[in-house]
Amino acid sequence: MIRHVVLFTWSPEATEEQKAAVAAGLSALPGQIPQIRSYAFGPDAGINTGNHDFAVVADFDDEDAYTAYRDHPAHQAVIADHIRPILASRAAVQYAC
Repeated sequence: MIRHVVLFTWSPEATEEQKAAVAAGLSALPGQIPQIRSYAFGPDAGINTGNHDFAVVADFDDEDAYTAYRDHPAHQAVIADHIRPILASRAAVQYAC
């Protein structure tokens, strides 16, 4: 299994509506991309200072399934239309588990 973890920090100008649009866009992806085995995301809980603002954790059967998700037009549209416009920084990792 491949686990994909992404952390986002939003730009200071990001609105609550834009952040909600990211979550709405992401929530539609499991229904559109059959390679997704598990999908969780959400805003930082605010427990520690200095954290990123938002996290996505997704599981896939293998590397091919992950790359199908990565390159899927629906996923790319969420990135282009909702994430990139408010993104200040991003960190990501994929690992076998």
